[in-house]
Amino acid sequence: MPTTGKRIILGLLTTMLCVSGSMVTYAQTNTEALHNAQAQLEQKQQIVEQKVQEQQAVNNDIQNIQTELTSISNDIAKNQEAMAKAQEKIDATNQLIEKKKEEIVAVEDKMLAREDVMKKRAVAMQQNSNVNLIINIFFESDSLSDFIQRASAASELIDADKDILTAQQEDLKKIEKDKAEIDRQESILEEDQKALADQQAALNQNMQKRQQTLTAMQQQYTQISQQVALAQQEKAGIEGQMKNLQAAIQQEQAEAKARAAAQPAPVAAPAPVKNNSALKGNGGSQGVAQGKEIYVSASAYTPNCSGCSGRTTTGLNVRANPNMKVIAVDPRVIPLGSRVWVEGYGNAIAGDTGGAIKGNRIDILMPTTAQALAWGRKTVKVIILN
Repeated sequence: MPTTGKRIILGLLTTMLCVSGSMVTYAQTNTEALHNAQAQLEQKQQIVEQKVQEQQAVNNDIQNIQTELTSISNDIAKNQEAMAKAQEKIDATNQLIEKKKEEIVAVEDKMLAREDVMKKRAVAMQQNSNVNLIINIFFESDSLSDFIQRASAASELIDADKDILTAQQEDLKKIEKDKAEIDRQESILEEDQKALADQQAALNQNMQKRQQTLTAMQQQYTQISQQVALAQQEKAGIEGQMKNLQAAIQQEQAEAKARAAAQPAPVAAPAPVKNNSALKGNGGSQGVAQGKEIYVSASAYTPNCSGCSGRTTTGLNVRANPNMKVIAVDPRVIPLGSRVWVEGYGNAIAGDTGGAIKGNRIDILMPTTAQALAWGRKTVKVIILN
């Protein structure tokens, strides 16, 4: 082939490689950004769920405090009613006491008046002896019968004065006894009223504390609600970013497929096969060295896949070297460490395993998610070289 033709082909190949490298770099950037956005979205979702739980817990506390406040308010109302009734009883008792006092004064006045009358009669009797009194009654009487009546009346009058005085003294004792009982009841009522007043003060203090707690809980609820709204807003922003990244990746994949369909296959001189070595390239079957041939179901994965550690079972760091040709195998079918040729993929190393890789199935390593999705799942030929 002339030198000029080789240079043209070399230039075309270089340009294609640069464009391909740029596209791969762009796809990797979008894929990494998508992974980062997914991680941020999960983090924000956890924050939202945590804050919602905190919000619900605070709301439950607020409802409990409001129930307690209602109960305390009812107790205060009942206590105030009891205090009002106690005050009414005290007022009624005081009225009875005043009435008894007035009765005592009236009885004592009667007793004083009666005592004055009796004293005057006693003085008169002392001044006149009993004989003179009888003589006066005798001479003042019109007849014996009148004398007897006057003497009897005088005796009855003296006895009556004594009886009245005795009855008044008994009334006075009874009134004083009633007053003492009323005083005792008043003392009991005053003690009850004091107890109700102390209880009222305690209820008011408890009400004030619970109201302060309620205010603090409401402020906390408002703060958490603001945090939930902010986290949900950030979550919506991340979701929008993810949609944009997914759209960009899908557009890049579509453009890559369109370019691949429109791109002519490069013309190159056939390379000789030496000593049964595999033909270098991405899947050509011509010139492949002899070895054990099998057909397998092949899927694809990336170094940054979910749950991937970045290192293979054999210790290869595929995250640091994403362009390595590595396949995951079932060691019972393809021994680990074997060199293999995979149709459509090329030469590779059987350097990894997987929980879902069983039997005639392999998983090929692709550097980007876009390339892994483009590969999909297909049945290919595998030649075990050694």
